[in-house]
Amino acid sequence: MLFRSISLILAGLYALPNLFGESPAVQISPARSAARLDADLQVRLEQALKAAGINAQEISRDASSVKIRLSSADDQLKAKDALQKALAGDPRNPDFVVALNLLTRSPAWLSAINAAPMYLGLDLRGGVHFMLQVDMQAALAKRAEALTGDLRTSMREKSIRHSGISREDQSVVIRFKDVATLTAAKALMTEQFADLQSVDVPDGAEFKLTATIKPLAARKFQEQALQQNITTLHNRINELGVAEPVIQQQGLDRIVVQLPGVQDTAKAKDILGRTATLEVRMVDESAEGLSAERGTGMVPFGSERYADRNGQTVIVRKQVILTGENLTDAQPGFDSQTQEPTVNLNLDAKGARIFREVTRENVGKRMAILLFEKGRGEVVTAPVIRTEIGGGRVQISGRMTTVEANDTALLLRAGSLAAPMEIIEEMTIGPSLGAENIAKGFNSVVWGFVAVAAFMCAYYVLFGIFSSLALAFNLLLLVAVLSMLQATLTLPGMAAMALVLGMAIDSNVLINERIREELRAGVAPQAAINVGYDRAWGTIFDSNITTLIAGLALLAFGSGPVRGFAVVHCLGILTSMFSGVFFSRGLVNFWYGRKARLKALSIGTVWRANAGTAIHVKQD
Repeated sequence: MLFRSISLILAGLYALPNLFGESPAVQISPARSAARLDADLQVRLEQALKAAGINAQEISRDASSVKIRLSSADDQLKAKDALQKALAGDPRNPDFVVALNLLTRSPAWLSAINAAPMYLGLDLRGGVHFMLQVDMQAALAKRAEALTGDLRTSMREKSIRHSGISREDQSVVIRFKDVATLTAAKALMTEQFADLQSVDVPDGAEFKLTATIKPLAARKFQEQALQQNITTLHNRINELGVAEPVIQQQGLDRIVVQLPGVQDTAKAKDILGRTATLEVRMVDESAEGLSAERGTGMVPFGSERYADRNGQTVIVRKQVILTGENLTDAQPGFDSQTQEPTVNLNLDAKGARIFREVTRENVGKRMAILLFEKGRGEVVTAPVIRTEIGGGRVQISGRMTTVEANDTALLLRAGSLAAPMEIIEEMTIGPSLGAENIAKGFNSVVWGFVAVAAFMCAYYVLFGIFSSLALAFNLLLLVAVLSMLQATLTLPGMAAMALVLGMAIDSNVLINERIREELRAGVAPQAAINVGYDRAWGTIFDSNITTLIAGLALLAFGSGPVRGFAVVHCLGILTSMFSGVFFSRGLVNFWYGRKARLKALSIGTVWRANAGTAIHVKQD
């Protein structure tokens, strides 16, 4: 009984934040790593609000954002305008993103135990939904094109002559005049191109070698391309000022993008379809360049000023050495000698040749890697060239943590989309429709519970009350679990809640009918309770497991609304098994366990099967 009491208290605590609702707020987040969320910024925000005549209910600051709670939606819009003016800098290179948000009204003591309400989906809050299809075949063709150039360069360096090399779809086709050259090319491919597999056949007087990407390597490349696109979308959507965007993989080649609160579909499409470029330039280390970098001189002719990720000024030359088109991959790693975190870059054949020549001529000098987006540039890193770098593999190191190395690798890969995408599903939901959906969903769950509880109380009397209390606990536990997992509640999820209520009561119906059967057989009431719960458990377990399997299939293969339904459905089955059996038995034991000599049960009319007469009709 102690365990049941503890579970009831915990469920109540973690479901409680959903009752307080949300208040309008404004969220300020850094647009780039150089922007700092410090006490000085908070003072600036407070002064801007005071000057605009806006009283903030609360201002909280953490490592990722500053959140300002306001009393009304009108104050929220006024505060956003005032804060954007106060933080205004370069419009093409803003330091902060000011976004509309909603904050829970839960008291501080609930937040202290990490009790928070569920997130609301687009159909309940309003916003824009996109389903993006990633063209994986185009990504593999792009990879094959890069490998074609790499093979051409490698064979030239090894003096392996061929009659022609070209890409055909996702394959690389090379022709040779003799077997010896063919054998040398296959050996080169085995040594330097582990991701390729080859097949050679005679082709007239020549030999044709067809190289394709291995299935495992192709799958890995597709996964990286999908993650790169997701990271790129995250970077781009920051400009929209969405407080809690949802960007997640759906299946093997689809991405779901949900932007709560955004109603401008055209602008959202423009952001999602944007491109970014990567450039490699030399740092201007002349006397004039170093003086400009220290802030004591002018930027010399032929150079430009940019800021790095820490806000430090870097003077780089305008001449572009390489672009992102020459970068095929970027992965985090560790230096084999110092064990320091590094970022390992792979360049295509053209990029490898240029990079080798540039590094040979500029040993001891700094090289800057810049990321440009909509005309805005930022220095990702500016390492010192230690030695000539050939082979198309570049290692970036220098006082980086493991997290920074991972972030830098992702940023370099995410400079542009790895594979083209197209929008295959689009949906816009207004905020008024979202509020209406909340009201309808809430009413359906409430009236569904009332109808089920009324039937159970009328048919099973006191045991019906026990079943209804167990059903209420099931609903409370389900809301608590969804809140603890910070799941997103959608309209199909609310429909699943209503369905779970009807399914959850099945367990209690089985138990009550099993107890009735034992009473018909002349078993004593206390024994009938024990036997009824014990024998009904197997049937309840089997029926719920089969339903759970169907729910897991929906969760694994469904998308969008189907997936939202499946999440609540599966969790509801698990909570119903606990509440319908263990919690209701605790209530029954608490009520009847106190009686030393139990003569009858209040479980409704127990009919004798052969005579049609009733027995055990006493109502406690």
